[in-house]
Amino acid sequence: MSSKGVERTVAQRHMKALLQQCLAEIVGTFILVFFGVGVVHTAVLTGAQAGLWQVAVVWGIGIAVAIYATAATSGAHLNPAVTIALATFRNFPWRNVMPYILAQLIGATIAGAVLYAIFAGPITAFEVTKHITRGAPGSELTGMLYGEYFPNQAMLATTPALTAVTLQLAMLAEAVGTAFLVFVIFAVTDEHNESRPPSYLAPVFIGFTVSCMISILAPISQAGFNPARDFGPRIIAWLAGWGSIAIPGPHGEFFTVYILSPVIGALAGGLLYKLLQRQPAAVCTLAEACDE
Repeated sequence: MSSKGVERTVAQRHMKALLQQCLAEIVGTFILVFFGVGVVHTAVLTGAQAGLWQVAVVWGIGIAVAIYATAATSGAHLNPAVTIALATFRNFPWRNVMPYILAQLIGATIAGAVLYAIFAGPITAFEVTKHITRGAPGSELTGMLYGEYFPNQAMLATTPALTAVTLQLAMLAEAVGTAFLVFVIFAVTDEHNESRPPSYLAPVFIGFTVSCMISILAPISQAGFNPARDFGPRIIAWLAGWGSIAIPGPHGEFFTVYILSPVIGALAGGLLYKLLQRQPAAVCTLAEACDE
């Protein structure tokens, strides 16, 4: 076979593998969003969850399930911010970044569409009961079923202090939460980290980390930490009549808070782990004797 033939075969194999990986990212992100955004639907519309922790736990379980289902094929990034951090610090090929992000957005959008198909009736009934006009100011309370808003619209009535949340604070919350997430992902998947859990438990620790971050930061910014999770369902809300309440949001904030801030946070979390990453024989631990 000629060199051009070999190159063509290699390119075809790469394309086939990339298509499989992207399909896995679509499926995994769909699972993540269906679990997480789905539980937001039931919490807001029916009060089915007793508190924020129950919502957070379902999110965490959804993330763990999505990782278990797709990690063997695509690595289960399921988040554009994570993909960018892995390309920056873990040698993930930059040529695959945009296909992965597109796949994640597709998966999130499909999940939003399926959830809207299931809950369209209950949403309309809720809006009638609460005297909400979709697409008008105040319809953030139902728009938050898909995209995210700051402060958390479902908590405004009972927590007046949340009205003090500014754009800068919301951006900080999203960046810090995503930084924690990426830092933990790097820690539990680093084969050089002797303290990491067994690989089969890594998805549980990642999901549990997100649950904890939701419990802390969801009152501030709804705790997205994932541009695809926000933008995909937000597209469905825009198409379903929320209009500018969905995109660009009441204050034009969705890009800076829910897309840009998670990417910045992911890079910060990845950089912090890289700076703290133990080099062989460089430091000692409490379990080791340290030479003077």
